[in-house]
Amino acid sequence: MSKINLALVGLNFGKEFANIYAKDDRIGKLVLCDISEERLSSFKTDKKDVVKITSFNDVLKDPTIDAVHLITPIPLHAKQIIAVLESGKHCACTVPMALTIEDLDEIIKVQKKSKKEFMLMETSAYTYQTLFILDELAKGNVGKIQFLRGSHYQDMKGWSKYWEGFPPMLYGTHAISPLRILAGHPIESVTCFGSGTMDEKLVEQYQNPYPVESVLIAFKDTSVKAEATRSLFETAREYQEGLFVYGSKMSFEWGFREDDLPHITIFKGNNTVSEEKNVRNSYINLPESIKLFTKSNEGKPVDDKELEIGRGAPHHGSHPHLVDEFLNLIIDGKTPLMDLKTAINVTAACIYAHQSALQDGRKIKLPKRFC
Repeated sequence: MSKINLALVGLNFGKEFANIYAKDDRIGKLVLCDISEERLSSFKTDKKDVVKITSFNDVLKDPTIDAVHLITPIPLHAKQIIAVLESGKHCACTVPMALTIEDLDEIIKVQKKSKKEFMLMETSAYTYQTLFILDELAKGNVGKIQFLRGSHYQDMKGWSKYWEGFPPMLYGTHAISPLRILAGHPIESVTCFGSGTMDEKLVEQYQNPYPVESVLIAFKDTSVKAEATRSLFETAREYQEGLFVYGSKMSFEWGFREDDLPHITIFKGNNTVSEEKNVRNSYINLPESIKLFTKSNEGKPVDDKELEIGRGAPHHGSHPHLVDEFLNLIIDGKTPLMDLKTAINVTAACIYAHQSALQDGRKIKLPKRFC
């Protein structure tokens, strides 16, 4: 398959991915689907083979579409993933892929029957920071990982109705996914505590009493453990996604604010030396047509020196990597960092973490089918 006909569903946040798909040489027909005709008409591109439609069902019925990228509201994800796979199309979906164990089991069953590929489009798995530390780990510069920590602080007040009172760990994939990838082993058990109190009106929709949840994670077949914290409401904290990796040779700590440089600590003799440092931009392995999107959501040219520095683009340069991994999965069968098995493991861990918090920190071991 040299050219992929792809439908992108959801043009609110999705318009940034639409820009990338429109530039990627591996895309044949690009179908843009959104319920808003205004959003559809406002998206401009030089690509000639672009179709704009307002019906998701039309996407499912179109036999010429090979793959679908879902960037839709969270409550729709599981149902739409199942519908896409049942229609005989490959599927990518923004996070989280499901909110219940029952939906996860149904996705597994349908994917197995359809034999179509699935990828979770988890931005935190492909940030400059995650890709940098993965590279350093592969080179042996980190040594043995001793402990991992992730965080995601965000205030969702005033967002769409379905966000009101949303359980923090049900949207914990940004904090947990890099930990699972770096550990190199499936998550085996979770122990989670909720913290704080919420306005009674925020509790009504999900019966979730906690604005903050923190989980301790045990991985299968390793002594390495991890911790992740997630907040969504009534917590005075500016936005941040954090990644902290503590190794025997090098540690990586990012960060207090979203745009802060990471602190890197290494052993030099018997002493440790710590410094703030720009991380590399992992653009080299990307196709020429989309590598500039690691620096800009419009793929605007920058000089070579600026391109080498991992700062600038939304979600820390992850978007073109997500597109590249999904297309490589379809064309070559190359396993992405967030393949179905890993996505199921992380999503199940998030669901069980919230259940653990509601049970005052009861340790929950994930069923074998999710590991």
